[in-house]
Amino acid sequence: MATTEHAIAISNDMSMELPTLPPNQGLEALKDVVFGSAAGMAGKVIEYPFDTVKVRLQSQPDHLPLRYNGPLDCFRQSIQADGFRGLYRGISAPMAGAAIENSCLFWSYRMIQDILRATCYGSTDPLPFSALLFSGAASGSITSLALTPVELIKCKMQVPVEGTGGQAPRPLTLIASIFRQDGIMGFWRGQMGTLIRETGGGAAWFGGYEGVSAMFRAYSVPPSKGELSETDEARLPLYQQMIAGAAAGISYNFLFYPADTIKSRMQTEDITHSTINGKRQTFWGAARSLWNQQGIRALYRGCGITCARSAPSSAFIFTVYEGLRNYFG
Repeated sequence: MATTEHAIAISNDMSMELPTLPPNQGLEALKDVVFGSAAGMAGKVIEYPFDTVKVRLQSQPDHLPLRYNGPLDCFRQSIQADGFRGLYRGISAPMAGAAIENSCLFWSYRMIQDILRATCYGSTDPLPFSALLFSGAASGSITSLALTPVELIKCKMQVPVEGTGGQAPRPLTLIASIFRQDGIMGFWRGQMGTLIRETGGGAAWFGGYEGVSAMFRAYSVPPSKGELSETDEARLPLYQQMIAGAAAGISYNFLFYPADTIKSRMQTEDITHSTINGKRQTFWGAARSLWNQQGIRALYRGCGITCARSAPSSAFIFTVYEGLRNYFG
């Protein structure tokens, strides 16, 4: 009997020591989904014309001379061929993708932080920067699974097809074509590139934002005691939030841009006829092909315009998300 009571006591002690997540996870997740979706779609409207130019620069076939001499030339040729509306070709898929991507990023980023606090760190202690980087990387890798099919449709719609008079295929037509040709797994073509980009990019995106925000907080003048709550002290002025968001966008795009270039090449090779002997390229095969074409320049083709558009877009995304979070609690 004594042994049984002792075992029960140990069992009760162990159950009491199990980590617990903060309450109201369902409500917090709903806020992340709604606020992240709104911020992502707003940012996509701003950046999409630049993204179209980026994909067209990335997707040029291996033969020389290249169709576009640079971002400005691509803008000029695109507007001459399709008008300004042509730069928004295929925006329906990326609008959905932006909603999915940002809601998933913000939700998983917060959830992973909560899990780390419940298991590895004190629930009330601020997480170290290394834990925030891990949370960003993990959230990016999770998001890549949902993002690859959306980006596949987007890239195919953004690249003009010869002989179609500039008409973009409908998303449902592309979905049916991909499923017919490659089955369900065909929607994850380019997943390796998206995984590398989103895992490293997630760490760079959230790490850039958190790092610059921490720098601003460290150098800000502390308020007088009793004036502001702890939550209010953690909030940054609007211009500082936007600077931190812009730094996050540039970090995300510049550091892992080659993976995005390879992904775009793989996802559009049937349109640009960049296959080798009629066979589709692997991730590393596409990387070698780009390197043999122009070296590092080919892997960073379109990077300048991407970083230029990502700065205001990411600044807007973080500002809208944080603003909605602060307003609705």
